[in-house]
Amino acid sequence: MGCPMSPTLETLKTTAARLSPADRTELIEFLLESFEVSDEDAATAWRDEVERRLDDIRSGKVQGIPVEEVLGRLRETYP
Repeated sequence: MGCPMSPTLETLKTTAARLSPADRTELIEFLLESFEVSDEDAATAWRDEVERRLDDIRSGKVQGIPVEEVLGRLRETYP
């Protein structure tokens, strides 16, 4: 958190925050798959966890927190 972000990363984050939930999900899946995972079981477990959490959000079981609020909390905790 202490390192300044590159302009490219800042632009990507701003753009990603404006995407629809479905598009953000696709982006998350792409980014997760871009890491070389040597343990397929771990990759499967992460995909299952992401799906479970998305199902919880879609069903209304849990409610998301706006990114601005999350980032604000992080900035307060890690100035």
